[in-house]
Amino acid sequence: MPSNFVTSDLPCPLWRRLLALVYDLLIVVAIVMVVGLLCQLATGGTLINTGARTVIPVWYQALQGLVVAAYFISSWRRGGQTVGMRPWRIQVTRDDGGRPTLQQTLIRASVAAAPLVLLLLNSVIGLRPTLWTLLVVWTGWFAVALFDPRRRAIHDFAAHTEIRLLQ
Repeated sequence: MPSNFVTSDLPCPLWRRLLALVYDLLIVVAIVMVVGLLCQLATGGTLINTGARTVIPVWYQALQGLVVAAYFISSWRRGGQTVGMRPWRIQVTRDDGGRPTLQQTLIRASVAAAPLVLLLLNSVIGLRPTLWTLLVVWTGWFAVALFDPRRRAIHDFAAHTEIRLLQ
């Protein structure tokens, strides 16, 4: 935890954490683009087959997931904040206010990303219904924070973490 930040006991309002997530989405898009470029260069431009049906290799999808997870996990471990959390002055902490452990950050990232498994429905119900289903599930994932006094989402409950305002 950086010494110039003092975490308050105040939980972070949901609107603030969602805006931080929008900022982080920009970082994630940049990360995915760089990894995609490097993989395209490494495969001579044959990474994704766009014939009658687009085929994206499973190893590439796993690599993208690992790199994005590494961004969040390393940010939470290093200072409790992602790039998107800094301007909103919020920080991930353990339930007791301490720095999250590696295990907690792994659980937090895994549970937060769990709804992505719904993307497997694409081949069964199509892309649009799959994306709407994913959006509804993620909305529920975060809506829990509206009713919890400490404003925790599902992944916070699972990892025993919370998002707090910085003083």
